[in-house]
Amino acid sequence: MRIQKAVITAAGRNQRTLPLQSLVDRDGVSKTALRVLIEEILNSGVEEICVVVHPGDPPAFINAAGEFGKRLRFVEQTAARGFGHAVWCAQPFTGRDPFLLLVGDHLYVSGQPRRCAQQLVEVAQTENCGVSAVQATHESKLPYYGSVGGKLVAGSQGLFEISSVLEKPTPTKAEQELLVPGLRAGHYLCFFGMHALTATVMDLLGEALERAPQGAPVPLSASLAQLARRERYLACELQGRRYDIGLKYGLLAAQLALALDGQDRDEVLTHLLELVASQPR
Repeated sequence: MRIQKAVITAAGRNQRTLPLQSLVDRDGVSKTALRVLIEEILNSGVEEICVVVHPGDPPAFINAAGEFGKRLRFVEQTAARGFGHAVWCAQPFTGRDPFLLLVGDHLYVSGQPRRCAQQLVEVAQTENCGVSAVQATHESKLPYYGSVGGKLVAGSQGLFEISSVLEKPTPTKAEQELLVPGLRAGHYLCFFGMHALTATVMDLLGEALERAPQGAPVPLSASLAQLARRERYLACELQGRRYDIGLKYGLLAAQLALALDGQDRDEVLTHLLELVASQPR
């Protein structure tokens, strides 16, 4: 399959202002988190981008996107019905096409020349199926992420056949249902905040919305669990790290990661050492 469309979700009550935050990128240029995400997407070869926003937010996002503002399309999530509903709101944009999905409160730093989105798109197109990026995560962070269980694809490295998906499981539940052979004890494959999905996901979300009580939230993870039963669906460990800027000090961690990955690495390290040395014992 060829992926030409991308969706960014940014409509959540605690999420909607995060993509508007500013930081300094790898090249020492001040940018909003939204613009960094847009560049991540365009670098993967995807050209069409839709942002799911809270009603009334498009002007702020157009401004935050800078030179890319005019090329964005927007869909408003008019009811607070969860992540799955936010994704489904973009269905008129995605149609029957596969799409790249990113959450607006995550930033990424690649461990190789190809950025994370490009790595994921290439895997999905090669494998010709839906692929969710995952990262081995300590069980203490399980309350923040959806997680998957499965087994390594024969002959591959970092590619897994997904058998189960749980949203923010407890460590006990994860130990019972999400063990993946080869991971360190106490670690699980948690979502990276980046997915390459087929149109089947939109079908499953539509069905979930029809079944849900009026106004009830609809998660994405339940539909992804169904996807694993309906068609081939993989998880891939990318060469890179995710940074959730919605967490406490999350924006700071993302800023440091970008800075240490960029041209000013030595200068940033010097400042950090000076700061640590100046702190009272």
